[in-house]
Amino acid sequence: MITIGLYTEDRTLHPLLSSALGKDFKVQLQLDADGMEELIQAGECDVLILDLNSNRGTLQERIGCSQRLIESNLPAIIMADDSLRSTAFELVRAGAFAYCRRPPSIRDLKTMLQRACETTLLKRQLQTVQQQVVKPGCDQIIGTSPQMERVYQLVRSVTNLNAAVLVTGESGTGKELIARAIHNLGSRANKPFVAVSCGAIPETLIEAELFGHEKGAFTGTVGAREGYFEQAADGTLFLDEIGDLSLFTQVKLLRVLQQMEFNRLGSSRTIPLRARLVFATHQDLAKLVAEGKFRQDLYYRINVMSIESPALQDRVEDIGLIARHFLAKYSETFQKPMQGIEPDALEMLQSYSWPGNVRELENVMQRAIILAPGNTLRAADLTINIQDESSANQFNSDGVVDIADYHPAGSFERQLNDYKVKLAVNAVRDNNGNKTLAARSLCISRAYLHRLIRIAEPEATLEPTPIRQSATA
Repeated sequence: MITIGLYTEDRTLHPLLSSALGKDFKVQLQLDADGMEELIQAGECDVLILDLNSNRGTLQERIGCSQRLIESNLPAIIMADDSLRSTAFELVRAGAFAYCRRPPSIRDLKTMLQRACETTLLKRQLQTVQQQVVKPGCDQIIGTSPQMERVYQLVRSVTNLNAAVLVTGESGTGKELIARAIHNLGSRANKPFVAVSCGAIPETLIEAELFGHEKGAFTGTVGAREGYFEQAADGTLFLDEIGDLSLFTQVKLLRVLQQMEFNRLGSSRTIPLRARLVFATHQDLAKLVAEGKFRQDLYYRINVMSIESPALQDRVEDIGLIARHFLAKYSETFQKPMQGIEPDALEMLQSYSWPGNVRELENVMQRAIILAPGNTLRAADLTINIQDESSANQFNSDGVVDIADYHPAGSFERQLNDYKVKLAVNAVRDNNGNKTLAARSLCISRAYLHRLIRIAEPEATLEPTPIRQSATA
């Protein structure tokens, strides 16, 4: 039941709304602002209806009272007739949830009340999740898995050290979030945090971008400019994708780390290095050193302390937490309240391999929220590649699916997709790995057959079925 705090002096409005809204709504009448504030503080209502026409005082006093009530954590619906419509919209822009015309349309009002409660519920769920899984000072890092607990431990151990830290891990795992957590937890938290992607800066400009330059240092300069090392000042400089630096730039960086000072291009004045340095890469630097693509002495300089950001597929238990975080975040961004994720959709998310890690999961959740027709996320709302891989994971140990034993489950779209994949895999098996004959047997194109089986294991889809010899042979 949704409990409504109704603030109005119109006593006839209370029985009217109580009767019209039905048994799913409980309306509590308050005739003055003090009583309304007490009701809010006691936590005895879920949503507010503020009647702008029928309250005490001048219009300005009523607006001021409404603004105070809007500042509470509860969604407020402004009810006003056409003469005060513009004022009501101003209050909506100031933070009220919605405007409802007076006299109200009961159907529209019910919809507003339900959406307001759903939004409040999502905000509370998001706050609860953040309190449970976001470690203090660790920004938006989410996870309770053993791998993430290890990351939190390492982050706390290096926060106030001036030693260089190297954060490693696949793309999309949140290496910059770890760097920000190191910065936010330490004594430099109120100082600048400057993030630089080394791979995004052209080789001809990177030295000037990092160290700065004086006027006339090279063609095209019109004035002096501070580099990233100066901009970081006493804060933290985060150099991402350090493995993309050329050997020439690596020499320059090594000298800065050894001397703890640098020069702007075109200047002989030395500037002391005051910033804390955090490096990151998705590449195997030890392998690059062995191949002669990364300086060994620089590798030892930046790898004083190493923190590995785990891949998403290595911490499956965190996928649900992260997915719900994005569900709450983008439901509010897209103004499309979502109540949760259906179990089969969550199972699909947890069984997917996530080559793009958390960044890919965020993209998938945004798309699914936009496309979802209802207020819960279904398996059918997920991208085809996730549904396909989930289907492939249902094959038996021999990679063969017995169509006669196939028992469909889930949404119609998922059942249909699963069955198509199973037919394709079995057709390839029946034709001893010949995909042309397999496609012809199903009356589909070879390209379409290949798309259906592309996410299955090669051994499960392409090897021909061995010919069994009869027992009398």
